[in-house]
Amino acid sequence: MDILIKPIITEKMTAQAEKLNRYGFVVAKEANKLEIKAAVEKMYSVKVDSVNTQQYVGKVKTRNTTRGVAVGRVNRNKKAIVTLKQGEVIDFYASI
Repeated sequence: MDILIKPIITEKMTAQAEKLNRYGFVVAKEANKLEIKAAVEKMYSVKVDSVNTQQYVGKVKTRNTTRGVAVGRVNRNKKAIVTLKQGEVIDFYASI
């Protein structure tokens, strides 16, 4: 099972990374905090202090088409906010 799907790189998460040493990831829905912690430590070679998770319900979206109103749902996802120990840093742009 692939635990870490992708990192969240937004202005808000970048600001938290600089000030509070927190990084965000979209993770598998079945993953728990211990699995997320182990995956981040293994992939980025850092020490994790804490993990907070958030589950998002998929939003219902509608759009007008020539055949009428189309209604659909965006997939639900789970996010993890990982706080690293003091002095640890993750550089997402190092491998580019």
